[in-house]
Amino acid sequence: MATPADPPTTAPDPPGVRDPIPREIWVLVGAAFVIAIGFGIVSPVLPAYARSFDVGVAAASVIVSAFAFFRLVFAPAGGLLVGRFGERPIYLAGLLVVAASSFATAFAQSYGQLLLFRGLGGVGSTMFTISAMALLVRLAPLRARGRVSSAYGSAFLIGGMVGPVLGGLLAGWGMRAPFIVYGVALVLAAGVVAVGLGGARLRPAPDRSERPTMALAEAWRSPVYRAVLVSGAANGWTNFGVRMAVLPLLAIAVLDQTWVAGAVLAVGAVGTAATLQVSGRLTDRLGRRPLVLVGLITMGVSMALLGQALRPGLSTTAGLAVLFVLSLVSGVGAGMVNPAQQAAVADVIGNQRNGGKVLSTFQMSQDGGAIAGPILIGLIADAAGFGWAFGVTGLVCLLGTLLWWRAPEPLTLHAEVD
Repeated sequence: MATPADPPTTAPDPPGVRDPIPREIWVLVGAAFVIAIGFGIVSPVLPAYARSFDVGVAAASVIVSAFAFFRLVFAPAGGLLVGRFGERPIYLAGLLVVAASSFATAFAQSYGQLLLFRGLGGVGSTMFTISAMALLVRLAPLRARGRVSSAYGSAFLIGGMVGPVLGGLLAGWGMRAPFIVYGVALVLAAGVVAVGLGGARLRPAPDRSERPTMALAEAWRSPVYRAVLVSGAANGWTNFGVRMAVLPLLAIAVLDQTWVAGAVLAVGAVGTAATLQVSGRLTDRLGRRPLVLVGLITMGVSMALLGQALRPGLSTTAGLAVLFVLSLVSGVGAGMVNPAQQAAVADVIGNQRNGGKVLSTFQMSQDGGAIAGPILIGLIADAAGFGWAFGVTGLVCLLGTLLWWRAPEPLTLHAEVD
């Protein structure tokens, strides 16, 4: 096994050398955009829809968490399904499962039915998420993986920004309407993928055997993969958990007006979207490791300082300035981390192997962080205040860098796998 002192197994390409992004990747990017718009459409109305069944705030919050919980629990099975049946069939099946879940949610007659139908959507989400990652690993050339991850992430991010606006408009037709539209969007996305990825490119050549499956134990022996799991948990904790669940509460504490929470999340999303336009190219040119380290440190410092928006003696205007500036900076850090992490996982697996279990474990690390982060940070905020809560979140980001300091650069270390 190579150590940080070992020379790279493959010399870097000359500056400016880039692999083109295959057409099939753009099909997945387009589908991701449609899926993200649909998810964004239902997000604003889901808590209110749950409350319409005469339940409290806590029960309404459980509906939101159920989706993530089912994703986490079903991730190992999702990896096995991808390994057994292939990426494309499981991707399409996952989209159709979520579509069916969305249609059923629209016609739920009780809180129990709503909880069940929404949770089952998390099962389908895991299926198409792991399949999509596996397809990106399989189809993306070595020196296009960063740009591919950026394009895919940008599609989800931009769709997620457009969706809530449309969801608010659709809610005027009733709270069930957004779920019907989401189901239709998923069926359309499945049709696009079924046609766009139906070519011979996704089938093995007649003279080739099936791709070998990469065992999780083999991936675990890679210091890069171990580093990715740790940083993935920190990233999920911060960006998919605390940012979405606790940061809006901090914003309301600074200024108790409804627009503040949405604005602070939008500012962070803008920072991420802008960074993704360049971070993918830098990941393919400079390597994965520098982007992960700089991104996590940027996230850690900005998150740790966010609690200062409530510092005693600070005016409301100054507190809002701190809130928006640091949210923007943390979004920039997230835009560095995400494509570099996904490219690193692809480097470990390579184009010629099936890595369903490896990808599902990586997905679980992020989902686990996203579930645990808001709960633990929420408890800290209740007991000691937002300053300590966001300080701990910043520390989690910095802890996510620990294994990366000693990990080799995956772009060169794993080039021979491809």
